Amino acid sequence: MNKKNEPLKMTYMRALESYKKQDYKNAETYCYKILSIDSYHFDSILMLSRISAMNKNLDQAKELLVKAVEIQPKNTMAIHNLATCYKELGQLEEAKNYYNKVLEIDPGHTNTNYNLGVIFYQLKNLKKAKSYLKKTVDLQKNFGLAFFSLGNVHADLKEYNEAMSCYQKAIEINPRIVGAHNNLGLIYRNLNDLENAVKSYQSAIKIQPNHGGAYHNLALAYKELGNFDESIKSHQKAIEYEPENLAHCYYLSELKKDILNKDLKNKINKVFMNINLTKTNSAFGNYLLAKYERKSKNYKKELKFLIEGHQNYFDSMKKKFELGIKYCFDDVLQIQKEVRVEKANTDKYDEVNPIFIVGVPRCGSTLVEKIIASGSKNIPMGEETGIIENFVNKKILEKQALNLGACAEIRKELNKLYKDRGLLSEKYNNTFTDKSLNNFFYLKLIKQIYPKAKVINCKRDKLSSIMSIFQNNLTELAWTHSLNNILKYFDNYFEIMDNYDQEMPNAMYHLEFEKLTMEPEKESKKLMTFCELPWDKKCLEFYKRKDLISKTASNVQIREAIYKHTLEKYSPYKKLLAEYGKKYSWFN
Repeated sequence: MNKKNEPLKMTYMRALESYKKQDYKNAETYCYKILSIDSYHFDSILMLSRISAMNKNLDQAKELLVKAVEIQPKNTMAIHNLATCYKELGQLEEAKNYYNKVLEIDPGHTNTNYNLGVIFYQLKNLKKAKSYLKKTVDLQKNFGLAFFSLGNVHADLKEYNEAMSCYQKAIEINPRIVGAHNNLGLIYRNLNDLENAVKSYQSAIKIQPNHGGAYHNLALAYKELGNFDESIKSHQKAIEYEPENLAHCYYLSELKKDILNKDLKNKINKVFMNINLTKTNSAFGNYLLAKYERKSKNYKKELKFLIEGHQNYFDSMKKKFELGIKYCFDDVLQIQKEVRVEKANTDKYDEVNPIFIVGVPRCGSTLVEKIIASGSKNIPMGEETGIIENFVNKKILEKQALNLGACAEIRKELNKLYKDRGLLSEKYNNTFTDKSLNNFFYLKLIKQIYPKAKVINCKRDKLSSIMSIFQNNLTELAWTHSLNNILKYFDNYFEIMDNYDQEMPNAMYHLEFEKLTMEPEKESKKLMTFCELPWDKKCLEFYKRKDLISKTASNVQIREAIYKHTLEKYSPYKKLLAEYGKKYSWFN
């Protein structure tokens, strides 16, 4: 052995001992001593890069790792660490390039597959993210974080059963992954299993008692169950742990009106002075200020705060919402016109009797669904399942065509989805409700697949609907955050419904919300007759049900008996919205 290397070897051993003892200062000293003698000493460079990364000095770590890779171009550890450095610095393209270099040398490198999955998830390329993360868990069956990340991908793809399985596996491997418990709760909520959702959020809080997000989700689950007292307590806990997060105050204000006091207003103004104010926090602050102005009947100021709030909220989700706007005003209109199934002459449909409730948000659809499902013939309520839209989009991507395939096969696949949600069952004579309002885009397709389907179009005074949408933060709907887009959406809706009525007269029941609230017994009887369901007084006593759940903005209202709605409530806004509605004949 070269005697020159003996002292370097001994010095490196001292550096390694110091590193293992977490005495990083001495470890650094030894490494730099080595590099003063041999500037290409690979192990010292690698150790220094790790210490730099631990000290959050990522630029220095990157420089060291670039040198390490130059010395040993095939060293997967150095390449992987350099890629991770780029990832942490937000330079995702460079990170991908170096991770791919690792896979060229070792395709089965577990952490590289995992990190590529995480990067593609960040970039919203869910197909690639799923591919890399699936490979990761195949390579390492006990990788809890990989199962958690794969669960997130499945959740975003609305593959809820797969997401649930991944979260449960992550928890089984490592019960302390708090995000897995919290996100499992979100899946249970999507599947209307609110009891298990509550348990999941409580598990997350048990692991991390100051988890404001889990308390927020727990509050929403309690609200959906109608347990408002527990919901209020959970919102208050969320505020306790995240006092600057105005979203918690906003959601609490929906249940506890008296929080709209001077103290909260001062708090909002103080939060607004923060130089690190986020778009989301600004949005909820403006929503709250709008409530103050509405209470004082300063409608012009209210509208100003709402416009600013919605713009900030849209900007906080800009990339996602821009895709949503494109889909809503371009893609889905083409799908609506051209999507089809192949119906053979011998095709026989099974005895499925779905009831589709369509319309625009805030049109009284939640009330209608509860009436239909609460009579003597109890039937499952789907609320907003999104099953038809998600299925159609998935099929179009799969087939790269607007011809979805054989009608019988499509029906079979949809039936399974409805069964998995607990909606389709012989016990209920295969009757259920699906209140996904935007199913109006797919009415022709629905009638082809389910010839016995009942379609109810919920209609409400246009101005009331528009303002009710704008006054509520319908978080996931991109088009609801702009008055121009709301009116444009309404215009498309009216055109589609008019065309459907002309092509298929009497195929749809038009229910007028105001008439229903004025004469509930008379109108509910007509509704039940259309649905071919028996009417009894329980239809109008839906609010007495112990199993009543709702995830819509009407959650609080449906806990009470039907009351009359006056149009005067929204009349002050007519003049304020005239500028937006002038190009639509139906608005004037």
